[in-house]
Amino acid sequence: MTDAAKVVAITGASSGIGNATARRLAADGHHVFLGARRTDRLDALTREITASGGTAAFRRLDVTDAADVNAFVTAARERYGRVDVMVNNAGVMPLSPLDALRVDEWDRTIDVNVRGVLHGIAAALPLMRAQGGGHFVNVASVGAYEVSPTAAVYCASKFAVRAISEGLRQESPDGSIRVTLVSPGVTESELADGINDPAARGAMKAYRAVALPASAIADAITYAISQPARVDVNEIVVRPAASAQ
Repeated sequence: MTDAAKVVAITGASSGIGNATARRLAADGHHVFLGARRTDRLDALTREITASGGTAAFRRLDVTDAADVNAFVTAARERYGRVDVMVNNAGVMPLSPLDALRVDEWDRTIDVNVRGVLHGIAAALPLMRAQGGGHFVNVASVGAYEVSPTAAVYCASKFAVRAISEGLRQESPDGSIRVTLVSPGVTESELADGINDPAARGAMKAYRAVALPASAIADAITYAISQPARVDVNEIVVRPAASAQ
């Protein structure tokens, strides 16, 4: 491992932003450790990265299970000796009006989008403190800044990620733990596949007409973690140029 190379653990790495981030960081010489539930996709991505000369490994991961996230981070450390960056990327977006009363979807949103990030912090923060530093990149959304109809619970989860990220940053005044919140606007991903409400699904189809490629968000994450240790990029909002939201 060169001095410039970092060990980066990425949740939700089987598709979308996580997949694109793994590809970009591995191409830049970083060592990526990938987590998601769909191990067939992780295996294919890992093989592709290593065939191209990169360094990658994976482990099945359910971010709603704190013990599983801890085992994921431990496995990354055991394989590479340390964990420099934790990218908390896994997320779901089952949009619906509140009066649809899809309580199971609300619970799932909170479990993945909020608890998943907290579990990532709980797993990686003690390790980073012990090794003298580290960097959390928490993927939120423009929904962390504004609320839309059918998206109240999703936006609430992303407001929470924004608050958690800022709190974590403030709790490391010496700068040893850097924290970056990356908030994408509409981006090509499989998030919309989880929308079961017909009206919300139709609205999202039109909204996604100007979607950014996931590689644009991967570029933003790469920029944040490539800064020198004394620079902490706190927040990045990335929107399509042709989008009002």
